[in-house]
Amino acid sequence: MIKWLEDYWRALVSEYTDDALINSLWQDIKLHYTSKNRNYHNLSHLHNMFLQLEAFETKIEDLECLKFAIWYHDIIYKSTNKDNEERSATFAENALMLLNFDDSSVKKVKKLILSTKKHKLLLTENMDNAYLLDLDLSILGADWEIYKLYIQNIRKEYKIYPNIIYKPGRKKVLQHFLERDSLYFTERFKTKFEKQARNNLNREIKML
Repeated sequence: MIKWLEDYWRALVSEYTDDALINSLWQDIKLHYTSKNRNYHNLSHLHNMFLQLEAFETKIEDLECLKFAIWYHDIIYKSTNKDNEERSATFAENALMLLNFDDSSVKKVKKLILSTKKHKLLLTENMDNAYLLDLDLSILGADWEIYKLYIQNIRKEYKIYPNIIYKPGRKKVLQHFLERDSLYFTERFKTKFEKQARNNLNREIKML
């Protein structure tokens, strides 16, 4: 998987810079996503998003910006932070400036990343932002056995918090999603994941 991701990264940035910078940026990505407290928000999460993306790349208006947003959307992640998305967006901006990415595209990538904070659309001129958010939450609609592993990994990332704090907080997050008209923004993901996702969330709530 790591080799696949490295090759995928190289294919994305090879036209922008030389091998030295490509390697440097890749090492930054790998270092952050493989840090010891990454039980869910890691390279496997990115791998899953990119694999799903391949099935509908032709529906994306700005595929490069979407891919960069995926790469960097969780690059800063710490359970005790309240500004992971803002820090990740700034990290992405600094990296993209090294690649001489144009300003409008940098701003677009930053907004895409920031939209993952509350999972609300910040860009509505096309469906790219919607697809990013749906990819990010596709795990919610996974088969129960896979979902169980996901909630175990999330709990490990929040292990600093005792159950008396974690469980009410987690329940509030899940109920917030359930209160939405739909968990997903695109018809593709609604059809594929909506029903199972709601079943999973309700089942997890009963366990808390």
